[in-house]
Amino acid sequence: MRDAEQVTFGGSGLDRADDLRGQGTTLAEALDTGRARAAVLWRGKPLVAGEGRDALVLLPCDHPVLARYKVPPVLIGRDDDGTPLFAFDISAWVPPGLDPEQLDSFLDATEQAHPDLPDGAVFAELRRVMTWLSPRDAEIAATAKAIFGWHESHRHCARCGAKSRMIRAGWQRACDDCGAQHFPRTDPVVIMLVTHGNSVLMGRSPGWPEGMYSLLAGFIEPGETVEAAVRREVWEEAGVRVGRVGYLVSQPWPFPASLMLGCHGVALSREITIDPYEIEDARWMSREEILAAFAGEHPQVLPAREGAVAHFLLRNWLADRFD
Repeated sequence: MRDAEQVTFGGSGLDRADDLRGQGTTLAEALDTGRARAAVLWRGKPLVAGEGRDALVLLPCDHPVLARYKVPPVLIGRDDDGTPLFAFDISAWVPPGLDPEQLDSFLDATEQAHPDLPDGAVFAELRRVMTWLSPRDAEIAATAKAIFGWHESHRHCARCGAKSRMIRAGWQRACDDCGAQHFPRTDPVVIMLVTHGNSVLMGRSPGWPEGMYSLLAGFIEPGETVEAAVRREVWEEAGVRVGRVGYLVSQPWPFPASLMLGCHGVALSREITIDPYEIEDARWMSREEILAAFAGEHPQVLPAREGAVAHFLLRNWLADRFD
């Protein structure tokens, strides 16, 4: 697919610096000498700045705020000039007047400003600012969110249940009781642009904003190919049989830890029978309807969320950019 790496969170060419992950002395020196820079997260929200919230804030790793919290930093990679890039999690901070119910909601518009961090810098929901960030900033933020989310949910050994500890600069956990080694988890998800002639199959899940539709998607099951997962998910959710399937694009999606595998499927029929336990509605939409939705002119349908791979696939389908 042309321009595949222009998808949000992809294409920045970040050097992941695997060669540094096991070098504790080198990393400690980079932290101590002030050569390294750090992204900062609070409860999954990156620290951003600018009037448009379009710049990821990178602090010196010896900033006094970062020393107050006991979560070890994670090595994210190395910038183009060789500067080591870390991420710090200060989720232990409790802002005054915090409304926990708003956090992690689908449309979290709240921002939190730490009194001892730079003026104008705020913690903002990544889904809200992801398309405003540069590709490099977006990749750093997504990587940090995903890896800290994994550590938060995998504090104990999956084999014996004992507490595990972070090693290799945050890219591995070790269990000292049974010797097991654990690595960051990424869940593969198929998301499919299923077409029949001039129409595309769209669906919506319960709880989405009114009028919001997107492409069908689902997790790949053990022992299943990508193509089989596409056909199974579309049949289970919408009762539509799919024939030919082709891969188009991938997108890391740190909400919380997925790799979206965008595919194109050709439907063998148009009749829809939804599974109400899976989705709330599904319908065929013509190119003209999708164009109207993207332009904000459809009377019933909102466009797919900008920044999500569904929006990327639909936009490229409309522009006939599939190879």
